[in-house]
Amino acid sequence: MAEKAHAVAELFTSQAYFKNLDAQTLEAIMRAAMHWKYEPNQIILLEGEPADGLHIVEDGWLKVSKISLDGREQILQFLGGGDVFNAVSVFTATPNPATVTALEPSSVWMIPYGKMQELLENHPPLARVIIQDLAGRVLHLITLVEDLSLRKVESRFARLLLDEQRNNVIQRKRSATQAEMAARLGTVPDVVSRTVRKMVEQGILRVTRSEIVILDRPRLEALAEMSDLPQQP
Repeated sequence: MAEKAHAVAELFTSQAYFKNLDAQTLEAIMRAAMHWKYEPNQIILLEGEPADGLHIVEDGWLKVSKISLDGREQILQFLGGGDVFNAVSVFTATPNPATVTALEPSSVWMIPYGKMQELLENHPPLARVIIQDLAGRVLHLITLVEDLSLRKVESRFARLLLDEQRNNVIQRKRSATQAEMAARLGTVPDVVSRTVRKMVEQGILRVTRSEIVILDRPRLEALAEMSDLPQQP
């Protein structure tokens, strides 16, 4: 039990929101926090519903997405252990801006909205941390919009691989299906399949069930920089 409590304390203090708080305040926040477990494909937050609080992923793998009127899904980001979500709603008093779904068995802590507001009132310096965090989230969305509007699928896919590679290898989670990848890239599975097959045939990638290996990084980097804008005469 003590080991578990220590691990939870480390999870909370690893967050920019809490790492500079005194022990008594941190303990009060942890007492107020609620712990939830989710199964694969279970919805954690639903877009448009009132925000219940700030969420911290203890372990698991989640996706944040929006659904268009025609039913197409656009994945905004993936979340893993230690990630925080729904900060925008908590600090701006607005409904959930997107839907969050568990992709595998996941554990999440939720700090109620009222406790976060109380924390902000009692610790004014926290406002600077919040501003920096929210600014980072806005920049992420600006980059996403830029990619979707100015780059072809091939270029977006190349950039995604470069962002996620470690020593030129991208580990493939079981939940990372072509449908999920397509939703992340703003396209459909058939286009993703053709893009992957083309890069394999060109010797840029090697793909197995468990990983994607980058064989020709310079060519992949060149593809990632390609724009869909018309060339100037």
